[in-house]
Amino acid sequence: MTAPLKSIEGTGIAAAMADIGRRGKTAARTLALSATAQRDAALAAMAKAIRASEPGILAANAEDVAEAKAAGATSAFVDRLSLDTKRVAAMADGIESVRHLADPVGAVTESWTRPNGMVIERVRVPLGVIGVIYESRPNVTADAAVLCLKAGNAVILRGGSESFRSARAIHAALVEGLRAAGLPLDAIQLVPTRDRAAVGLMLAGLDGNLDVIVPRGGRGLVARVQAEARVPVFAHLEGVCHVYVDKAADLAMAKDIVLNAKMRRTGVCGAAETLLVDRAAAPTMLKPLVTMLLDAGCEVRGDADVRKSDARVKPAAEEDWPAEYLDAIIAAKVVDGVDAAIAHIERYGSHHTDAIVTADRATAEKFLSQVDSAIVLHNASTQFADGAEFGFGAEIGIATGRMHARGPVGVEQLTTFKYRIRGTGQIRP
Repeated sequence: MTAPLKSIEGTGIAAAMADIGRRGKTAARTLALSATAQRDAALAAMAKAIRASEPGILAANAEDVAEAKAAGATSAFVDRLSLDTKRVAAMADGIESVRHLADPVGAVTESWTRPNGMVIERVRVPLGVIGVIYESRPNVTADAAVLCLKAGNAVILRGGSESFRSARAIHAALVEGLRAAGLPLDAIQLVPTRDRAAVGLMLAGLDGNLDVIVPRGGRGLVARVQAEARVPVFAHLEGVCHVYVDKAADLAMAKDIVLNAKMRRTGVCGAAETLLVDRAAAPTMLKPLVTMLLDAGCEVRGDADVRKSDARVKPAAEEDWPAEYLDAIIAAKVVDGVDAAIAHIERYGSHHTDAIVTADRATAEKFLSQVDSAIVLHNASTQFADGAEFGFGAEIGIATGRMHARGPVGVEQLTTFKYRIRGTGQIRP
């Protein structure tokens, strides 16, 4: 059995967090030098432990969900927080998927020989100690931990207070996997307190022991991390995702994509928040699309053209265009072709994920090249903004910045590189 996490509260938080940072740094050194087979053995044991621990994980989650409901949480929030047998199985399957990925550590990405005979290689190495600060999704505990481990990093996890019990149960199973493979148990640490002071200490870098921070949650959390962090951050503020239906779109395809992009799971960051319809397509496509959404239980807030298509459409205000609803609500607008759609996305979007539906290749290529988002899709749902769907096994988050990582952050994005140079006695003149 794993040792229970010791609670850290009050004046002892700073000292305890500093100790967590130091232990993470020590574990990171061991992981960076560990063999692929040893890390993969840990991942296999973790997947097994997650499956075996399902009753305890679900019991802990039931307590979290009950507390959230009693506090008046929205249905979308409760959905993000909730686990069931299928989601626990998906967690274990995700760990197995990560295990089967190629090990990025030690991979030579480029090699060349200089005129003086020196051979230079660029090789992937772990980032070090990664801090992950997340909110309601308990599965992030497993996703983030195993991705960091696969890439040879130690991780310090600070889950949301709402998923505190769930995260502890999942973390216990992960530690069993580390123990089984003979890896340091400090490779995956969970901050054992709900006190927000722990977040501030992580943002300060834990005395230089944190190398990167990844926030995964709502705008308030991410904005705070980006404003206060003293270490590099992989983050996105919002997922204001668009679907643009072009005049050359197939209506049946457009309906399938729009419905899935909005309603498959409304609370994920890849959910569509705005529907843009080409004015040339509006006479035949606008009403079917809008009616479909309304009949599916989605509130539609539209401009004047959209409101004419169905009396149930509510007027859209200026604040609706940049809104991330994370709910069964969508803003809808008629635009004058692909150029106007691109301009709207540039003005109101969050550079996360945007899609075009069209049979016109030239129009599609224009959209793909000119929309400045981390993920741009042609004839596919925005809900594919997910590391598992990219073949990454899982993701630690979606990065919308331009430094180092962009899009789903998987194992490769959790490495940096160094240069190895081999010479035969060369000196610089």
